[in-house]
Amino acid sequence: MKNKVYVLLLFLFSLISIAQNNEYSAIKIADTLKENANAVVRLNQIDIAITSQRSMNIKKQRVVTVLNEKGSNAIDAVESYSKNSSVKSIEAVIYDAFGNEIKKIKRKDFKDQSAVDDGILISDNRYLYLDYTPISYPYTVVFNSETETSTTAFIPSWMPISEYYTSVEKNVLNVKYLSNLGFRKKEYQFSNFNIKKTLDNDTQVSYVASNILAQKYEDLSPAFSDLYPKVMMSLEFFNLEGVDGNAKTWKEFGKWWADKILVGTDQISEETKSKMNTLVGTEQDPIKKAKLIYDYLQKKSRYVAIAEGIGGWKPMLASDVDRLGYGDCKALTNYTKALLKSVGVESYYTKLYGDHYKRDIQSDFVSQQGNHIILAIPNGENYTWLECTSQDDPFGYQGVFTDDRNVLVIKPEGGEIVRTKIYEDKENTQIDKGMYSIDENGNFSGSISIISEGSQYSSKQRLESFQPTEKEAHYKKYWGHINNLKLSKIAFTNNKENIRFTEDVQITAMNYASISSNKMIFTLDAFNQNTENIKRIRNRKNPFQIQRGYLDTDEIEINLPAGFSIEFLPSKFELKGKFGEYKTEIIKKENNKLTYKRSMFLNKGKFSNKEYDEYRLFMEQVSKNDNAKIILTKN
Repeated sequence: MKNKVYVLLLFLFSLISIAQNNEYSAIKIADTLKENANAVVRLNQIDIAITSQRSMNIKKQRVVTVLNEKGSNAIDAVESYSKNSSVKSIEAVIYDAFGNEIKKIKRKDFKDQSAVDDGILISDNRYLYLDYTPISYPYTVVFNSETETSTTAFIPSWMPISEYYTSVEKNVLNVKYLSNLGFRKKEYQFSNFNIKKTLDNDTQVSYVASNILAQKYEDLSPAFSDLYPKVMMSLEFFNLEGVDGNAKTWKEFGKWWADKILVGTDQISEETKSKMNTLVGTEQDPIKKAKLIYDYLQKKSRYVAIAEGIGGWKPMLASDVDRLGYGDCKALTNYTKALLKSVGVESYYTKLYGDHYKRDIQSDFVSQQGNHIILAIPNGENYTWLECTSQDDPFGYQGVFTDDRNVLVIKPEGGEIVRTKIYEDKENTQIDKGMYSIDENGNFSGSISIISEGSQYSSKQRLESFQPTEKEAHYKKYWGHINNLKLSKIAFTNNKENIRFTEDVQITAMNYASISSNKMIFTLDAFNQNTENIKRIRNRKNPFQIQRGYLDTDEIEINLPAGFSIEFLPSKFELKGKFGEYKTEIIKKENNKLTYKRSMFLNKGKFSNKEYDEYRLFMEQVSKNDNAKIILTKN
């Protein structure tokens, strides 16, 4: 019996020893790479061969060990294809924790799906992706693929590390190209990372990154792509979905786009032109004309995302949008441009990154960039910007999706990098005026008017489209500090002329105040408490960013219950620093009345990691004072 146990142990030890020597064994991963990691990229090698202006081949080998269920996104075993691109080969092999092969996945086993989803309704793009459910963790996926495309306007950026909580053993980029194509590259954020450029000449460039530790996400960090290494690449002579182009400068790039992509797309019927001229009548001011046209657009059209053929980049014909009444951002912007042209108003197709997080066109690197299109109308030395996909936005309002970022304005004479509308911190206002009463049993009843402008308007105007249950859920979350909240009335006024949104709300709440013996205690600031939790982060590494500043001002009349006197009233409070200003004041009035005044001003900006604790303490003091309580004593 002992001999059998000994043989079994020897056999198991031999298996473990063999596994430990296997290149895909999770045991071989250094402990430092496992720290804070949900997955480890063992190898990511990308070999790009650009053999002509119309031919690019990309081979990938990606080996990822998934340590837990949160790490599956790091596998990234997916390839897209269309009329102008193909997947020549694709396969994956799954290995267990010891590096033993457990499953081989061939092309036919990959899921093949259309790119049509909630955001894109018309598309001829498709993608193949690995759909694998693991039996246990850790496991390793070895993914290999080869793709070919005639579109060389997009050379994928190389990011040695592409997401949080994922470490990298080795990441390799090899690019070969013809010397006459005008290959160019730009490196970003390489410092503090182990990245070497191993080759760089007229026809090749190579990089190797190794032993990059998993990065932890830190609240309020700038965008991942603004923090971590990347290499952007492009060609001077390129092809976009069958259309050749060349550009060294943004001006040349914009000229090519105007002449080759937009040309011939802005034709509309004489009937529509006549209708537009009738619509504007005798109006001569270009901006007032544009406002009438924009109103017509919003009533007539709706947004449908399209990514079909060069329709992914070239707008559908304005005449088709006019006939069908729908289009994507490219189509609706181009259609609006055509309508404005028919009444003598100049406007420009504009490429940008649309996102609530401000993202710039990288102005120091000429290349195909952007994911959204808006319209620019010259207005003196500035531009009026139109979001042509919205049926609700006021004329000239940008909101938080396209504000304050570098964009490419495409004019007939060429492209120009311009900054979109900047909403200054003190323009982003919320003004609260209201009152509430507390009865002798501690019950609350009150009403408030909330007026929002600037970027704060953007988050409020959507309330108009909410269903009653959604409105109730919104306010119960907004006033989550009020227990037993009941909404008596909700009314909105959306002043699109002045871009101002007003909420008039009446609420009640049982037992808002706590009563003990002959004392009553409650929080004075009922309507606009700062409940944001700024997380404590020890040894923070990243800078932090306040994307948009704002100014809130509140004035609330408070009716105290009869038969009670004030035992304790919070003092006037003021806080001022680099992040902003905060102050409160409570004014005693006759007949058991108080006036509570509050203002909170926050500066936007980027700040160093060393300033984070100072900001956290600033906001903690705001929250603490917002929660200040009054104590009443029964007479």
